[in-house]
Amino acid sequence: EYLVKYGWTKPVRWELLAFRGVTEEVRPQEMKPQYVNALRSFQKANGLPVTGILDMATTDAMNKPRCGVPDHKTPDNEPEPDGGEGRAPPSRTTPAPGTVSKAGPTHGPTTGPTPTRLKWRILAEGYSSQLSVEDQRLILRLAFRMWSEVTPLTFQEDLLASGSHIDIKLGFGTKRHLGCSQVFDGTGREYAHAWRLGNIHFDDDEHFVAPTSTEGISLLKVAVHEIGHVLGLPHMQRAGSIMQPNYIPHASTLELDWEDRKAIQKIYGVCKGNFNTVFDWVRREYNQLGEVTYRYNTYFFRKSWYWMYENRKNRTRYGDPIPLSVGWRGIPPSNLDAFVHIWTWNKDTTLFFKGTQYWRYDNDNDRVYTEDWKGNRYPKLITQGFPGIEGPIDTVFFNKRDHIIYFFKGYNVTAFNTDQNARLDGWPKRIVDVFPPVVPGDHPLGNLDSVYFSYSLSAVFMFKDAEGLDSDTRLPASSPWSQCQFQRDPTYLLPRRIVVFLTSDR
Repeated sequence: EYLVKYGWTKPVRWELLAFRGVTEEVRPQEMKPQYVNALRSFQKANGLPVTGILDMATTDAMNKPRCGVPDHKTPDNEPEPDGGEGRAPPSRTTPAPGTVSKAGPTHGPTTGPTPTRLKWRILAEGYSSQLSVEDQRLILRLAFRMWSEVTPLTFQEDLLASGSHIDIKLGFGTKRHLGCSQVFDGTGREYAHAWRLGNIHFDDDEHFVAPTSTEGISLLKVAVHEIGHVLGLPHMQRAGSIMQPNYIPHASTLELDWEDRKAIQKIYGVCKGNFNTVFDWVRREYNQLGEVTYRYNTYFFRKSWYWMYENRKNRTRYGDPIPLSVGWRGIPPSNLDAFVHIWTWNKDTTLFFKGTQYWRYDNDNDRVYTEDWKGNRYPKLITQGFPGIEGPIDTVFFNKRDHIIYFFKGYNVTAFNTDQNARLDGWPKRIVDVFPPVVPGDHPLGNLDSVYFSYSLSAVFMFKDAEGLDSDTRLPASSPWSQCQFQRDPTYLLPRRIVVFLTSDR
């Protein structure tokens, strides 16, 4: 029964089951050869001895909590034996990269792809009896967010629109539930099921818990998995994948596996774009004992917006991006060229650059200086504060080890000694000579967008055009102001690849 139900004997027409209640008749006397081969395949996929015998280890593997979606399904567009289409409804099509078909189980035919924003809602009759309404909504928001962080997709919870305008409907139920053709089995094996660009149902007989709980089944992990199915991902027999069919308790943090990210990006594409500047902002604070402590996060500036990347949480702050004019008082409201934090034993100076000028930032009071304690007024010309350096510049990087600021412009870089307040002789030099690639030939060469030192990774990062951040990072965030939303052009998103130059004794 298990091997047939989950597609190990032959692929299941799962997408039809959501609409027609199709069932497959199993005749044991005709299934034996096929059953043995299917059992061997199941054992191999689950890392068990391949015997073709239903032994105790195999039985244990089959009895693990799992998703109700078959491990092997027929393609959505595979013809039925009678010549009909094997997908339902007829408008259900695989979206082109960067677009999403709005067709769902409750939708009629569509005329084409729609924007990459999808609306979701927990059904009014579908709330769980085990968690508060707010906890359920919060957990599901985070689950959707994890997929939007690695694709151009955004997800909006909509409590007001009519049901026909909701793309993904979610609900908890038991046994025969929510008008679904499938029946949950109670506490035990199946905890949820979902359909491509359709509904998600959770078995409320299972003990679902919040991510912070160590008991029961994490609703967050199950929801992330089922959303993967809604977006078109199959099960993956890979350790660490969120799309593994069986439920495996996760560590304190839950992240998408590298292969999960690549698989979803193959369907919907990646976020692209460039940043004006990227930096770690280090702030001095005092603890309850009056001792000095330092806290930092990574910031990404693009045009008139910025994101704060919370390094400890491995994702952007929820609700970002925020306008520069709101979060950074007094700096130019858009298109900054560079940021630098000069931090030595006797200096602690934060500067922003744009065009031929620079501004000094008051970290303690979180605003730009109009005049500092020495009487220097801002903004100032770059040539006034840094003799021998002319703006505009592409970006700037401060090396804390030798107290040198590197000013980048075009394919060259110029070194400026902050202790002597002078440009070093023999400069500018070629960027590639001063910052050679870790991998031969893998270098942006020039016209950089940003260069910064990461305190969390102890490495120098260079960004250029769409060749910047890898999808392994945690941008963008799914939020009311996600960069995937405030600009509809899908090319105005996030970079894909990062070029890393490890620090040396330079």
